[in-house]
Amino acid sequence: MSRSLLGAVEAGGTKMVCAVAYDPNEILDEVRFPTRDPAATLSEVEQYFRRMEDRYESIQSIGYGTFGPAAVHSSSADYGKILNTPKVGWQQVNVLGFLSESFPEARLAFDTDVNAAALGEGYAGAGRGFQNYIYVTVGTGIGGGVVIGGKPLHANPHAEIGHMLVPDMSLESSDFKGVCPFHGRCLEGVASGLAMTERWGVSPEQLAHDHQAWVIEARYLAAMIQNLMACYAPDKIILGGGVMEQEFLLDMIQSEFDQLAGGYWQYPEDLIVRPELGNQSGITGALLMALTA
Repeated sequence: MSRSLLGAVEAGGTKMVCAVAYDPNEILDEVRFPTRDPAATLSEVEQYFRRMEDRYESIQSIGYGTFGPAAVHSSSADYGKILNTPKVGWQQVNVLGFLSESFPEARLAFDTDVNAAALGEGYAGAGRGFQNYIYVTVGTGIGGGVVIGGKPLHANPHAEIGHMLVPDMSLESSDFKGVCPFHGRCLEGVASGLAMTERWGVSPEQLAHDHQAWVIEARYLAAMIQNLMACYAPDKIILGGGVMEQEFLLDMIQSEFDQLAGGYWQYPEDLIVRPELGNQSGITGALLMALTA
């Protein structure tokens, strides 16, 4: 294992996580702070790493997992930039360029936050020992990292699981138009935490366990899993994010998927699982990205 100091960033739409380590399994220091405008946020990232360099030594490599969409394919003309994100002010921000200027001697790795989380779970969590698996976060938005042959799928542009189209899974006729500013009723538009809040008037954690919202949510996520099985046939589907913190939801999703699958696929009982690393999946994966940069 390398003894070079590793830096990592998990850049979310609402929260940034930064850490340093020599080993992705043994974080030396970690900090979390709100995602603000690009200048203020990236400056705080740089300041954090400068403090860590004063405490330890020069950072040799940095792994940056970002909210998207982002140009993560090295052949892209926009490689290292945030693309057409709904996050105000972040469109076309050159994250990799900023890091290159701030830490010119460090090796850099740039990927989506969900690919980072998928790598973390494959390294030390629920994806360990599997070559083909998918990590999906269901939170304020919905995103997913697809790992094929032990490596994240890098397309140009990258996969956007949250923007797949799904059938209307409402229990009754509904005029809910969805919250996605681009596609309206895509998966993220109807099943994200933001969508649930918009539809029901309260945040998901405030909804009673027997509220019909959870049946609808389970159906949408089961439809997503059916689509993922049809496209990728993964060995594991790992469901994380704030909405999935409702302990009862996983069993509901499994039951709905069993019905949708209709006996077509053969899959293990533990196909659909929770992340084993909890909220450390992304930062662990970002450290792994730094290690292999």
